[in-house]
Amino acid sequence: MLPKFTLDKIRFATDPGTFNRAIWLYEQGRVTKFVQQPNGYTAVVIGTQPYEVLVDKDHYDEGRCSCYLGQKDILCKHMVALAIRAVKGGKDLSREEKLGVGGITGSNKLGELTSEELVKVKQSITEAMKCIKPYNGPSRIWFRYQNSLTEGANRLAAIFSGLPVSYQTAVLVIKTLLRLDKKLVSGGVDDSDGTVGGLIEEGVTLLKTFAKLDPACNKAFVFLKNQHTCFDWEKPLLNEYNIK
Repeated sequence: MLPKFTLDKIRFATDPGTFNRAIWLYEQGRVTKFVQQPNGYTAVVIGTQPYEVLVDKDHYDEGRCSCYLGQKDILCKHMVALAIRAVKGGKDLSREEKLGVGGITGSNKLGELTSEELVKVKQSITEAMKCIKPYNGPSRIWFRYQNSLTEGANRLAAIFSGLPVSYQTAVLVIKTLLRLDKKLVSGGVDDSDGTVGGLIEEGVTLLKTFAKLDPACNKAFVFLKNQHTCFDWEKPLLNEYNIK
């Protein structure tokens, strides 16, 4: 029985520190006594001591661990390591699979997306946006909700990082940031820990880099005229590049 979650789900929805520590546990053979249960997976994960761990077959961030974080219902490296074991079945991880996600880096390469590439990127953005949704549940699901915001932000950061630099892609980034802003203002998103706001700030920095590498990108900032964002993040772009 394969889990419903994927390695990409784990990679994008887990903070890089926890993900990398879980990778180490998995690769060091610390996930022992693995058993597939009707509703999930159990194992003994060897950390500073042996920990009893369970992960739900549908949601890798649901389960329990006998470590101090697990006892507080906080997703821990032991649960993530077990989830990785459930997905990979003990097989080696590729270099790409082991890469954590840590913000927008930028490609620094000039160019445009082909029409086919643009369609795929827009589809990927739409899928990532689904993770950034309103919060209206009880406090017990807060951590899963936060993981969802993290996943959406990390997926968008990865998309942005791979974009070539051009007016075309600058417009794409701006329109995506405006969609995120709308979710914060009127979409019911609870961004109390700054996950989405932080992504927007990184997006603004990326746009400044775009403008330095290709001055034609400045023209894309016209889409920010008469916009009133929740953090006034449009102002540095309008003022610095004299968009009236």
